[in-house]
Amino acid sequence: MASSSSQVADNYGVDNLAFFTPKHLNSPGSPYETSKPVPTLFTPLKIRGVTLRNRIIVAPMCQYSTAPSGPDTGKLTDYHIATLGHYALKGASLVFVEATGVQPNGRISPNCPGLWSDEQTASFKRVSDFIKSQGALSGIQLAHAGRKASTVPPWVAGKLGKPAGARATKEVGGWPENVVGPTGGSEQVWDGKGDDETGFWAPRQLSVSDIKELVNDFAQAARRSVEAGMDVIEIHAAHGYLLHQFLSPVTNRRNDQYGGSFENRTRVLVEVLEAVRKAIPSSMPLFLRVSSTEWLEDTEIGKALGSWTVEDTIKLARLLPDLGVDLLDVSSGGNHPQQRINMFASKDYQTKIANQIRKDLRGSNLQLLVGAVGLITEAEQARNIVDDTGVATTSQEPNIGEEAAAAKEMTQKSPNHEPMADVVLVARQFLREPEWVLRVAWKLGVDVAWPNQFLRVRFPKL
Repeated sequence: MASSSSQVADNYGVDNLAFFTPKHLNSPGSPYETSKPVPTLFTPLKIRGVTLRNRIIVAPMCQYSTAPSGPDTGKLTDYHIATLGHYALKGASLVFVEATGVQPNGRISPNCPGLWSDEQTASFKRVSDFIKSQGALSGIQLAHAGRKASTVPPWVAGKLGKPAGARATKEVGGWPENVVGPTGGSEQVWDGKGDDETGFWAPRQLSVSDIKELVNDFAQAARRSVEAGMDVIEIHAAHGYLLHQFLSPVTNRRNDQYGGSFENRTRVLVEVLEAVRKAIPSSMPLFLRVSSTEWLEDTEIGKALGSWTVEDTIKLARLLPDLGVDLLDVSSGGNHPQQRINMFASKDYQTKIANQIRKDLRGSNLQLLVGAVGLITEAEQARNIVDDTGVATTSQEPNIGEEAAAAKEMTQKSPNHEPMADVVLVARQFLREPEWVLRVAWKLGVDVAWPNQFLRVRFPKL
């Protein structure tokens, strides 16, 4: 039972919760009032009816930590409260639940979450409630894995002596007979290994009626997300999962209304976005993640069939404002093992692509926010990606690591600096440092609030 109003007032508790948690004196990760200029990275951002307390978002990260069978299949657990809740506690503005299947066969693995049933909603609400109790916004990424579904978690594959991505059989909760894609057959196995037991499953081709059901299931999952108290929904159309498979001429070999031309290959995604937008409140932000390029232009298969390119992404981006999308989350790759990209060496990695897309949108007077993701590990780098203030802040630890050095050049300021993106989405660095937001603020000399419970270990003021 929730705390009474008098108890809440007396104990500074968060209201309307079934448990007591202290209300923070100031929202963690938010700057204190000060006369000192604050970089854009730590300024609020309003999107429709919600406001991010800063521009740092926890990107969806697969954790393979839900029950694979039984009544709790696909439900979030206390593990997700412990992990996702901690990022919220330590100052992230928006925390995303990982890729969540809108259909049972849409999960990447049997251990991935799903929201295809009303019975799963309460588990997501528990996680969302805790995230929001710490001052952050809660988000969910709705997805369907398509031909990359029914695999086992990486550590399970290792235990079985198989590589990551090993197929999940029925014995471990998989669905070999129900892996799907825009096009079917053994030639559409993701890793091309066909009947090799270490590879992925061959998909069957979705019928038009299957596609209509898929669109409806995205909308129903969005409805459940609203009921679970999520603040933001993101549609996953990247990394070689089903909606990306429809976009790409490499994986979409259909000759009906869902294949062939750009308009036909984007049709499913457009229908999903329209259905989801109708299923959620007008005040709720809608994000879309795409692979901006498949990195197949210089490959044999890309030259033979064509591929999804940055130019295609820009063309798609121009359609999104009218579809009710508020932010384009720019990633890349994942649809074919022949992709050619060294992300640690490429100067054209994802942040520059995000910048290219953002410039085109601004030049066309289109209102669509852009998010950058990938290799964002350092304070100055994150600051420069979104900076539009010209604030000069200095890192307290100027010697950056090898991973960050690869991305540093592309975020150097020019005299006429414009933001490369509006927000940064960070994944792996939060696994290394759950307190990354607080550390970034300290490195940049920004005085931000800490959680009440951690004030005694707060970094010293500069």
